[in-house]
Amino acid sequence: MKSAKWRVKIAAIIIILVSAFLTFLSALLIRTYTFDPAGQPASSSPGGAGSGLAANFSLEERTLLLSHLKGALRIPTVTRSPSDWNTLALEEFGDLLPRVFPTVFSSNLVKHEVIANYSHLFTVRGSNDSLQPYMLIAHLDVVPALAEDWEVPPFSAEERNGYLYGRGAMDDKSSVMGILQGLEFLLKRGYKPCRTFYIGIGHDEEVGGNSGARNIATVLQSRGVKLSFLLDEGSAILSGIIPGLDKQAAIIATSEKGYVTISLSVSMATGHSSMPAKESSIGILAAAVSKLENNPMPRMLGQGPERGLLEHLSPQLRFPLNVVMANLWLFAPLVSRMMENKPSTNSLVRTTTAVTEFHAGVKANVIAPFARATVNFRLHPVHTMEELLHQVQSIISDERVKIEVLQHHPSLPLSSYNDNSFGYQVIKGTIRDVFPAVAIAPGLCIAGTDTRHYLNLTRELYRFTPMMVKQEDLSRIHGVNERLSVKNYEEIVKFYFRLMQYSDFWKLPFPHSALGDL
Repeated sequence: MKSAKWRVKIAAIIIILVSAFLTFLSALLIRTYTFDPAGQPASSSPGGAGSGLAANFSLEERTLLLSHLKGALRIPTVTRSPSDWNTLALEEFGDLLPRVFPTVFSSNLVKHEVIANYSHLFTVRGSNDSLQPYMLIAHLDVVPALAEDWEVPPFSAEERNGYLYGRGAMDDKSSVMGILQGLEFLLKRGYKPCRTFYIGIGHDEEVGGNSGARNIATVLQSRGVKLSFLLDEGSAILSGIIPGLDKQAAIIATSEKGYVTISLSVSMATGHSSMPAKESSIGILAAAVSKLENNPMPRMLGQGPERGLLEHLSPQLRFPLNVVMANLWLFAPLVSRMMENKPSTNSLVRTTTAVTEFHAGVKANVIAPFARATVNFRLHPVHTMEELLHQVQSIISDERVKIEVLQHHPSLPLSSYNDNSFGYQVIKGTIRDVFPAVAIAPGLCIAGTDTRHYLNLTRELYRFTPMMVKQEDLSRIHGVNERLSVKNYEEIVKFYFRLMQYSDFWKLPFPHSALGDL
């Protein structure tokens, strides 16, 4: 009798547990397949708004735009530090622009100004002063390139197998030339904008932008300019990088990571190498650096704008990743562990640690009196410098290692936008026009850009270039064999050509059906 009662109780418990599991599973699936991260009803019409001039470039124009980019890539506009620029190359680049974009420089609609000797500000006057202007920015400087590491000379602009090789092909001369080429083609077709807009080309972004972009922003602010939105480089169209996504993904970065650069140093008594102490400055510092590399900063997935990226893409992902990404409230720890296995996605999960310099020693038979390392941290948007330094001290846990902050730029705040914001709609609509098959989502820029200098001009700050980036391309940015496909550069020009028109077509409020949502 007792045995029968126990069997009944066990059966009841099992039924309750199974029912609870099925209810929980149903809730997950219902949320997954009804989940709308934008909080808006999905549109059945992905078409663009307005018509305007189609980006149908002739063979002659396609040849010209490629030739112009090659000319830009051949000029070694290298910046090494805030006080070390290739000024001759910067001047040469300034001379190139009016030669290749004669209509831009001769149009009575365009005012060109040289800022801080080497940067450029273009004002393109619109016919309707009641419309708030916008701004497109890029930078013409590049990081150094060691010729011996490249398959082709880094400033040769050599074309191979449909790709154009050269330092700056991806970062960021394709944006500079693409914006101005798009404007050149529009003006040659007789286009007259309704909305005034600005184009800012900085010359020292790679070393902070404190001479170029900062002064451009100061000039505009002194004139009382307020922008509806600003678009800079800093994100791209990802192909084959996001697991579970069968299509390309255009990521519009709405925030960017800050950074902290610190110096670690150790001083010890020197002497002859035949009588070494138990520990050396090099050994102590090497141990400290090793601790930092082996103890990454804590995972912060879901606490910043990266959450929006994953949730916006969740409807496009294959099962079961769509369930996981739509329910980050439950699966964030699991997703963090998955993402941290690849450098490209680990950068979204946490503040990253990169040891970038190590200096020590004076001679083979002399004990090094001093050792110094430089470490660069890219701050997750919710991670502060004060928290970081406390964690660094705790990890190293050695008073002999001196810690000094060399540079600090806090993360930029999330753009004041939603899916109906003017700038976001313009950018998203233009992407859909030129790249109709891609998924689109907001995201986080993991590097620093010139955007930070324009915070007083607008709260709608976006970072996106329609550059196709595959997994194997990630190491080319600031690396060797930087390249861009010829086809993709034509698409970049088309993107800016259409964006300048879309900014005129649309006026708030926009019908949702004009754009389409994920």
